[in-house]
Amino acid sequence: MKSHIESLLQQTIASFIEQGIVPADFQARIQVDRTKDKSHGDLASNLAMMLTKVIGKPPRDVAQLIIDTLPASSHVAKVEIAGPGFINFFIDDNALANQLQQAINDAHLGVKLPTKQTIVVDYSSPNLAKEMHVGHLRSTIIGDSVVRALEFLGHNVIRQNHVGDWGTQFGMLLAYMEELLTANGEQATLELSDLEIFYRAAKVRFDESADFATRARQLVVKLQSGDEYCNKLWREFNDISLSHCLEVYQRLGVSLTRDDVHGESAYNADLDQVVADLDSQGLLTESNGAKVVFQNEFKTKEGEPLPVIIKKADGGYLYATTDLAAMRYRSNVLKADRALYFVDLRQALHFQQVFKLARLAKFVRPDMTLEHTGFGTMNGEDGRPFKTRSGGVVKLVDLLDEANVRALDLVRSKNPDMDQATLTEIARVVGISAVKYADLSKNRTSDYIFSFEQMLSFEGNTAPYLLYAYTRVAGIFKRAENIDLSQAKIVLEHEKEKDLGTKLAQFNEVLTRMTDKGQPHVLCAYLYELASEFSSFYEACPVLAADTDAQKHSRLLLAQLTANTLKTGLSLLGIETLERM
Repeated sequence: MKSHIESLLQQTIASFIEQGIVPADFQARIQVDRTKDKSHGDLASNLAMMLTKVIGKPPRDVAQLIIDTLPASSHVAKVEIAGPGFINFFIDDNALANQLQQAINDAHLGVKLPTKQTIVVDYSSPNLAKEMHVGHLRSTIIGDSVVRALEFLGHNVIRQNHVGDWGTQFGMLLAYMEELLTANGEQATLELSDLEIFYRAAKVRFDESADFATRARQLVVKLQSGDEYCNKLWREFNDISLSHCLEVYQRLGVSLTRDDVHGESAYNADLDQVVADLDSQGLLTESNGAKVVFQNEFKTKEGEPLPVIIKKADGGYLYATTDLAAMRYRSNVLKADRALYFVDLRQALHFQQVFKLARLAKFVRPDMTLEHTGFGTMNGEDGRPFKTRSGGVVKLVDLLDEANVRALDLVRSKNPDMDQATLTEIARVVGISAVKYADLSKNRTSDYIFSFEQMLSFEGNTAPYLLYAYTRVAGIFKRAENIDLSQAKIVLEHEKEKDLGTKLAQFNEVLTRMTDKGQPHVLCAYLYELASEFSSFYEACPVLAADTDAQKHSRLLLAQLTANTLKTGLSLLGIETLERM
């Protein structure tokens, strides 16, 4: 409904421009807010006060002019001027009820689908040299939830798992893998059951043996030059490493597959061309033997030019070169309208520089947007990045294991007589959901404290609370299985019915906000508010014990739409629902 009012005001501005009341180049960010006091209407706008200087009339006069010019709408019962010039909108309850009625039978719950775009989403992107750790959690689940929402809105979404599968460290790993294969034959692959141990062992060999280090450097050169033996070892290593990632994705309920992997190595053949194209445009400069690009907008704290290093003095490439090649591929081959990068906020400067350079070099189309949707860090109770007690990196699989154990204890304490199989399944869903929701419910640009105790609570904005809220709503229908709702109509009479209906009608604008800015916490906050609104409705408005059948059927429809919205919203966050807890 809010977006509908904003559209009416946009049309009013267009009419003012056509009549010459405001200049043709006038632009205003039209904002419509919900009123705290319903006696003053449902929605309010301060547009009149924004226009008063432009039009040259007092705010209340401008407000009246806006009201007189507003297009007719069946959703608006009346419009009033309040205070110094606020415009208050009163929503028509029948129109709202009709909107909700249509949403019940709609696969998209009444959400209006925007113009279809091709959107590339770069997320997760672990380093295949090591196992996934907690530092990969945010990119993986935030990116996946936005991907799900974009697809729900009808966009063509292309997942890009830009894994780290290239570079000098792979020479060290391949040299160690070669040693193991020579010593143990095929059983050597068993050593890769723990990539962290394998990596540390390879690093020890690299540091202690000059011959090993020389062999590692030779393998890097051979790998980069396309040597088949090296590429065979490299493919075997990557295949095993990717299988570790895919197991984690499956446990997390993340939609990434092997087909979505398009790592650094995919752009290797284009890197020389990137350098040549930058050089032909006169953008490259030599600095200490390296080939770099200087852009006036970027300087050090001392005011010195800050370079984008394209090719190192030793001939190697950096992330910037690969990212430029990836941007060109995503623009010219994938034909992306938008490209979203879910990467740590600490990489903000890097993306500012390469985005600017990609446009300067015309590697991307002018109409394609490049968006770094950065995120903060997940910290321990001490406020520092999450570590093991010994100070090491926490493997993501170990975190999920602990979440499952804690969830099992919690569920068993609530259901001491439940059979083990059911307990185990509920604990699996609750544990994974708790970890994901605790992260997704935080503003992605903020750091947050990781706390098992908080995330597994049944109180507040948590996964257990929302999962229980869904089972509570779904439970109503188990007691109403034989009630025919095919001819039922929603009628909003009680204040709590209207409040719940108004909240349900906001699903459209919430998804728009979430996908425009890549912010899952907006959807989380909405689902928590919806669950709370339903709780208030349920206490004030008896459903199965309603006064009349018509009232009972209407309230059952509201409950049905609430259940559908909660389930859909949680699924867009990548969270399973349960029928019992």
